[in-house]
Amino acid sequence: MVAAAASSSYEESRRKRMEENKKRMEALNLHKLSQSLNKSSSSSISKPSPSKPRTIHKELVVVRRSGRVANLPAPIYKEVLVDRVIIPRNRISRGGYDKYRDYSKRVYASDEAREEALEKAEKLQSDLDSDHPIFIKSMLQSHVTGGFWLGLPVHFCKKHLPKRDEAMTLIDEDGEEYPTTYLAHKTGLSAGWRGFAIAHNLVDGDALIFELVKRTAFKVYIIRVNGPSEGKQFE
Repeated sequence: MVAAAASSSYEESRRKRMEENKKRMEALNLHKLSQSLNKSSSSSISKPSPSKPRTIHKELVVVRRSGRVANLPAPIYKEVLVDRVIIPRNRISRGGYDKYRDYSKRVYASDEAREEALEKAEKLQSDLDSDHPIFIKSMLQSHVTGGFWLGLPVHFCKKHLPKRDEAMTLIDEDGEEYPTTYLAHKTGLSAGWRGFAIAHNLVDGDALIFELVKRTAFKVYIIRVNGPSEGKQFE
């Protein structure tokens, strides 16, 4: 009985609250305002208008030309086939490869043979009794194979050679001249040295005497490792 009475009292109070809320909404016209908002939102969503196709207008315009060529006829271009010329970077042997870059076939001089060639070069230098600046250079693999770069003594270059890059001539003992390029900032011989080394079959351990006979010219004497010198006047 008590539970039934409590339930009835709750339902009665709930009904009264709902009626009071309804009266308040009617007093504030909230119901009509909600309907008007729904109508306005639905009417604002309209179908997109179909886009008009874009029209592109093409016009021919006169290209301004220089007064010097304005009266000349327009040039006519045509394709011309040009044969591609391939210049080999290195001398290739008959076997299809550059033997001077085949590192597997390098032959290294022994320390004893290298020292013997240097001793012969020092004796030859003494016999020359030259008043010209002179130095001796023992050949390494990098000088006679692969990169073919010949670095010169720095103190000699700074004292006797040009301060800028210049052409340097190498004169062998037969009087043949070989043009090379001296790079002052690197103190060495670059382009042309490869041709000189190959022409004279230089190998690791050979000792070369460089005599500066002119400002940009070396007289070169070759002392073969494990062999006699090539100085004909000293044979």
